[in-house]
Amino acid sequence: MTYTLPELGYDYNSLEPNIDAKTMEIHHSKHHAGYVTKLNAAIEGTDLGSQSVCDLISSLDDLPEDIRGAVRNNGGGHCNHSLFWKVISPGGSANPEGELARSIDESFGSLDACKEQFEGAAGTRFGSGWAWLVSDSDGNLSICSTPNQDNPRMTDGGIPILGIDVWEHAYYLHYQNRRPDYISAFWNVVNWTVVDSLWNQAKEASCCCD
Repeated sequence: MTYTLPELGYDYNSLEPNIDAKTMEIHHSKHHAGYVTKLNAAIEGTDLGSQSVCDLISSLDDLPEDIRGAVRNNGGGHCNHSLFWKVISPGGSANPEGELARSIDESFGSLDACKEQFEGAAGTRFGSGWAWLVSDSDGNLSICSTPNQDNPRMTDGGIPILGIDVWEHAYYLHYQNRRPDYISAFWNVVNWTVVDSLWNQAKEASCCCD
C-alpha cells in the first residue's frame, strides 16, 4: 500500500481573503503532494504503508535507520497537512461548543486565553514549524509547537486536534513577513465542529490525520 494526497473538499479560493487561492493551490498540490511522493519512495519495498501515517510517525525508533529521517520529515509533512486541511473550511464554524468549550475554559481560562497562548506558540516558533492544540487520552488540552514537520505524536506530546502551519510557504505570497496577521486570520477559517470531532477521536487514541 502507499499513501495518497487527500482531497480538500473545497475549492482553493474558498478561504479567501484569509488564505489566498494561489497559496492554497501551491500548498496542497505541490508541497503536500511532494511529501506524499517522497514518503512513498522512502518506504518502497516495505509493508510500512499498511498502517496509518499517524501510527507510522509515532514509532520512528522502530524504523530502519536509513529511512527514519525521510519518514520523519515526509511522513510528518503528510500527517500534519492532512489534519490542517480538515480543521480549516470556508467560513469556519463560529466558536467551540459543549464539552470542548468547557474543556478549553478549564484548561486555559477562556477561549480568548487559549487563542492568545496558541498565537504565542505559533508566532514565536523560530523558522519553520507548527503550533498545536493537543489532547491526551483523558481529553485534557494543552498547547505546544514543533519544528519543521515534526508532530507531537513523535514525542508522546499528545494527539493534535488543531494545528497551524507557520512555514513561509503557508502564508508568504499574501502576508509576506507578517506572520502575526496570518495567524490572526487563521481563526476566521477554523472549523470548530471538526476540532470537536478530532478531540473525541483523540480520547480514544485514534488517528486524527488520515
